[in-house]
Amino acid sequence: MIRFAVSRSDGHYTGFTCEGHAGFGEEGQDIVCSAVSALTINTVNSIEALTEDGFEVVQSEDGGYLKLTLTDVPSDSTTLLMDSLVLGIQNISESYGEDYIQIIE
Repeated sequence: MIRFAVSRSDGHYTGFTCEGHAGFGEEGQDIVCSAVSALTINTVNSIEALTEDGFEVVQSEDGGYLKLTLTDVPSDSTTLLMDSLVLGIQNISESYGEDYIQIIE
């Protein structure tokens, strides 16, 4: 199961943690893992490329762990990117079920 936790403080995003594997399909064929990976990695890349907000990233080599920590109060652009990430993760959870992804807020 994938566990996706989004962090907030004083109404602002402070980051997210995504860990685990969905187990929806065989390794390399798991569309739930692929979708979550695409969303989370794209969010990190978009914050880096499209904003000037500071952040730190920790990830595992096997792809089963990604943590983004925003180091300052996020800009409106980063907030929108994080809103989009959360919406996408919620849609995946609704489509494929809570057996494969758990959202913690």
